[in-house]
Amino acid sequence: MPIWDDLPPNTIGALWILLAAFLFTIMATFIKMAGENMSVFQILVIRQLVMVVIVAPKILRGLPTSLKTHRPDLQIARVIFATIAMLCGFTAIIKLPLADATALGFSKTFFITIFAIFFLGEQVGIHRWGATIVGFIGVLLMLRPEGTGFVDPYAALAILGAAGAGIVMIILRILTRTDSPTTILTYQALLVGLLMIGPAIYTWHTPTLEQWGILIMVGVVAWASQMCNIKAFRSGEATAIASLDYTRLLYAAVIGIVVFGNWPSAATLAGAAIIIGASLYTVRREAKRGRQLARAAEGRGYNN
Repeated sequence: MPIWDDLPPNTIGALWILLAAFLFTIMATFIKMAGENMSVFQILVIRQLVMVVIVAPKILRGLPTSLKTHRPDLQIARVIFATIAMLCGFTAIIKLPLADATALGFSKTFFITIFAIFFLGEQVGIHRWGATIVGFIGVLLMLRPEGTGFVDPYAALAILGAAGAGIVMIILRILTRTDSPTTILTYQALLVGLLMIGPAIYTWHTPTLEQWGILIMVGVVAWASQMCNIKAFRSGEATAIASLDYTRLLYAAVIGIVVFGNWPSAATLAGAAIIIGASLYTVRREAKRGRQLARAAEGRGYNN
């Protein structure tokens, strides 16, 4: 389209990431709906199966190259942590209000900062450390959404899922130096599904026709959201468009109210504001320094 072609790259990237954020929220909505009657293992195995079917032509065309990896150890580690991230993140989505689970998932940004220091040897200054500490204060605030003084176990699972996703992002930064995106996608799609087959069979609940439709849509929307996200970061600069990912919280709040009747708690809104504010500060700080955040387009879509 001529109008699309005339837009600046960052504008195109922004449009893609806004669509990706919306689709990630729709995926979370379908997961929450499916979780009312089915286990997270069953949801995850069907999701992976659908995604494998969608990308199968690309995988088959790339054989045997699509299965050739220079770092099998990191491929296995990535699959393990991606599985943890999705199991924890999906459980949180099912059990918590959608806005709460979405907001807690944003803590992934701060885990990436910490893991980048220990595993990649990145140097982090006082400003970024300060933003990280402030962000975790927001996380701690949301861990007690009801003000009871006890940590909500499902909120804790959301944090664990975000930590797992953060490790996955760090592993991806190393893997992309030696392996192609197709290889990385192939191992993730196949191995996560294989790991979930046993638990899925044990907890299997025969879906109705409507439930099958929801399960299939989880996989389709998951694939579509990841593709939009990849296009976003290929079109625009990460430091220019990354902050738009936080529109997911707005989508999640509206859908949570309309579909599930869940209003975000005051603690959730306050904690989310702190997390988003600290993240935006980090993004702008990194932009001024001419660097990009530790983000990889192919690594998105695990608890989101």
